[in-house]
Amino acid sequence: MEKLFTPFKLGAYQLSHRIVMPPLTRMRANVDGVLSPLTATYYSQRATEGGLIIAEATQISQQGQGYPQVPGIYNNDQIAGWKTVTDAVKEKGSIFFLQLYHVGRISHSSFQKEGVLPVAPSAIKPTGNAFTSSWKREPYERPRALEIAEIHQIVNDFRKAAENAKQAGFHGIEIHAANGYLLQQFLEDKTNQRDDLYGGTIENRSRILFEILDAVTEVFPSNCVGVRLSPFNDIGDMADSNPEKLYSYIISQLAERELSYLHLIEPQVRSGLVEEMNHEAPASVATLFRPLFPGALIISGGFDAETGEQALEDGKADLVAFGRAFIANPDLPKRIELGVSLNVLDKPTVYGGDERGYTDYPSMEQL
Repeated sequence: MEKLFTPFKLGAYQLSHRIVMPPLTRMRANVDGVLSPLTATYYSQRATEGGLIIAEATQISQQGQGYPQVPGIYNNDQIAGWKTVTDAVKEKGSIFFLQLYHVGRISHSSFQKEGVLPVAPSAIKPTGNAFTSSWKREPYERPRALEIAEIHQIVNDFRKAAENAKQAGFHGIEIHAANGYLLQQFLEDKTNQRDDLYGGTIENRSRILFEILDAVTEVFPSNCVGVRLSPFNDIGDMADSNPEKLYSYIISQLAERELSYLHLIEPQVRSGLVEEMNHEAPASVATLFRPLFPGALIISGGFDAETGEQALEDGKADLVAFGRAFIANPDLPKRIELGVSLNVLDKPTVYGGDERGYTDYPSMEQL
């Protein structure tokens, strides 16, 4: 596993290895989106000197919430909760980024002020069932199309969330434009049927993403900002009529911005913990788009130590994210380095709950 343990300069930071802990939703904040000290334990257990952790998707506003008990970063209590986490992670020497998002139509009126409808680029209802604030599953509602002034407000909400992330002590941020959430809803033409400055052409549909990047790089330098994309993934009832053309344009534009990294999710169809390949997608989006992005590239999507090492050897990417393995193995990099077997993921405890399946997975020393 030589490549996985080769140091790497990631934007403003030096990494000691290339094993990344990606954003992993765990639903263990309180009902107000404030994290408990248990979360500081969870992340610090997985922190390594010079390792990169990207904290779980965190909503920029109440309007952006789509799941129960997920964290926010839009008020002082939430900032304070995250500060306890960043302090614990930085004490271990890890580089710590926060993923910022707005779920758009993948929400439910129970999360919204006064029970109003979720918002989206266009009033197009997704298939499937939403979480409600009481953890029930109900069919998605038809969202309300955003007005232009509201889009500008969302851009400002991302800027403010970046300011709050900086106050909370994060080294950088990742903008979540993947997995069927609001920014991907703007990017792809199945969900964006607007006829104004934010719809129609690829340039218009991607406008909000680049406006957000302009806004947040007024807070963090560009080499402390990453972007996550999921080309060809249909999670969240997503699709585009020409995804290769769309994402070639976006990635080419991102390449000019000297970002910390681009984070690509390989094309898998996922629903909770059920996963299968999208057979209409290329075998590897990293291979397809790597020539367009000379900067640091992170890939995720079902990798293990062997396939991750091979991806680096093949030049597909510079870093590899290991999601479920990091949930079950707080000392994952050490286990990979020593060739030690991994703990098995306890699937029923992934979302919600207490320390069980969160902070009680044993390290090698505890076995």
